[in-house]
Amino acid sequence: MWDSIWCGAGVATMQGNALGMVPNGAVAVDGGRIAWVGAVCTLPGRPEILAREVHDCTGALVTPGLVDAHTHLVFGGDRIGEFIAALHGSTRAELAAAGGGILATVRATRAADDATLLETARARLECLAAEGVTTVEIKSGYGLDRDTELRMLRVARRLGARDDVDVVTSFLGAHALAPEFAGRPDAFIDFLAEEVLPDAVAEGLADMCDGGIEGLSIPHEAMLRLYAKAHSLGLPVRGHTDQYRDVGGAAALARIGARSADHLEYANEAGIAAMARAGTVAMLLPGSTLFLREAKRPPVEAFRREGVAMALATNCNPGSSPMLSPLLVLALGCTMFRMTPEEALRGYTVNAARVLGREDRIGRLAAGYEADFVVWGVADPAALCYWLGGNPCRQVVKAGKVVRDSRA
Repeated sequence: MWDSIWCGAGVATMQGNALGMVPNGAVAVDGGRIAWVGAVCTLPGRPEILAREVHDCTGALVTPGLVDAHTHLVFGGDRIGEFIAALHGSTRAELAAAGGGILATVRATRAADDATLLETARARLECLAAEGVTTVEIKSGYGLDRDTELRMLRVARRLGARDDVDVVTSFLGAHALAPEFAGRPDAFIDFLAEEVLPDAVAEGLADMCDGGIEGLSIPHEAMLRLYAKAHSLGLPVRGHTDQYRDVGGAAALARIGARSADHLEYANEAGIAAMARAGTVAMLLPGSTLFLREAKRPPVEAFRREGVAMALATNCNPGSSPMLSPLLVLALGCTMFRMTPEEALRGYTVNAARVLGREDRIGRLAAGYEADFVVWGVADPAALCYWLGGNPCRQVVKAGKVVRDSRA
């Protein structure tokens, strides 16, 4: 006998290359994993005989739990002052020259104690979880020193102790050039590679290594040395690139087998083809495009044509994407980037799971996968990408247990 079964919903399994819809479907759970998925009419018996607990989901939609695979949830302070200044015409360069930008958040994060970092990040994570996120990636990157980078990762690990969301961590120590190493990017990368990253790995704090190939304060060659060190320590890598101009980052990341290349507004055709060959996922972040009022959009049609998998995420951060709504990201992926609803939903489930190396256990609804899924109070999957506001999340199931129920 199974532990429980959800019956009567349209079930978006994400199997195959589309949504894998099963009308009037059922999802059976046993021991925290999916035991059976299919149409109700093909069940091997009556639901009440097959399972100890039966959930009637008639008229609802069931999808895998959402996977937010690019966030910066742990940070100190905010950048509301910069937001106001930008509305009055200040450029990013002017804000940075006045002491703003990433380094402003670095100062605030270094000054914050662990309890404050945990409390504020927990509130942000709650917003994501309320809209169906069951797995989230969280980066460091606002310390740029040993102590704060490790503290950020420890806070992220503590956030993963809750029962409704799993946390995957990324070391982003090279988010920008630390002020202590101004004009010395090679020395900074040496410091990260030889002192900070090994300590993060030894303490079990980092699951991945992130970085940036953006042609800014840290040269490509230096960043590639950090990635090589990460690989030697057993960490997969990913990177921010080609956001503000074409620097050839998509191809560079594909060449080293990066799990994802993120942003990609200016990715070129050669880089896109390289990503397709390498299986590197295009992580698209419409929150940044919206908040920064950027006109350039990532080349979605080229990704589609070349067969590059596309993922979506909030990129929640204080400077370029204070985004706390995965559902709004789905809508923006369609309206701003011209993704189809099927592409957007796959981008927040199966393709996002692939970025995190968990595509064999989450992101799909299939026998043997972890029983992480969401029951939505809509019947049409496209409705999750259509509404700008509102939250149809009815029930969240994590490891087979109902961890959130809006009807309770």
